[in-house]
Amino acid sequence: MPDDGHQGRLLSRRQAVRLFGGAIAWLIAGGILARPSADGAPRPMCLLRPEQTEGPYFVDERLHRSDIRSDPVTGDVKAGVPLALTVALSRVEQMECQPLVGAQVDIWHCDALGIYSDVKDAAFDTMGRKFLRGYQLTDEKGEAKFLTIFPGWYYGRTVHVHIKVRTAVDGEGTYEFTSQMYFEDAFSDRVHAAPPYLARGRRSARNQDDRIFRRGGEQLIIAPTQHAEGYAAVFALGLQLPSR
Repeated sequence: MPDDGHQGRLLSRRQAVRLFGGAIAWLIAGGILARPSADGAPRPMCLLRPEQTEGPYFVDERLHRSDIRSDPVTGDVKAGVPLALTVALSRVEQMECQPLVGAQVDIWHCDALGIYSDVKDAAFDTMGRKFLRGYQLTDEKGEAKFLTIFPGWYYGRTVHVHIKVRTAVDGEGTYEFTSQMYFEDAFSDRVHAAPPYLARGRRSARNQDDRIFRRGGEQLIIAPTQHAEGYAAVFALGLQLPSR
């Protein structure tokens, strides 16, 4: 299962200071940019993250839905630990960090047994199935919310979720950002120790064994917390779009 490609650019602390002029009242640490408002109230946080490969399993299904667990063709719901995932987008522009409204956010990933939908692979053929895929448009807070399951694994890759952001830019066409989201190994181990993941056996690659993860994956880890019957997590992302 090939899943490789280029790595995007992540601003270092020094680069961020140079870009924003080291302005007073900015907090720049580990790629996080924040600026308080005039009254001292906090504004949205921007977390600059690297791009990573789209991989071979992106299919532009145009499935506008928040609950991506089911196959709209058969109605079957994929088994797995529920994961409520919020993608929080911000636009970084002229020393400001504002919610990015109306952006299309796609996510897709494999099921508990390491299988993707609507693709033909040496290990499986799921053409025509559309489980664990979908997109949302960000709301006035810049948020796109999904309900999915915690991913399984497949040979050569650590546990991950793919993400693609597309948004219109005045006079510049469409801006696109593609990357992946990861989890701490210990957390993945706990989830995978129970059915239905247990049937897949012990995974062949942990984070540092994955060559794609090693190119920026530490900046793409999310930390789920216990929520209802499963987990909830937020993936904050600041984007530097072309100037208007």
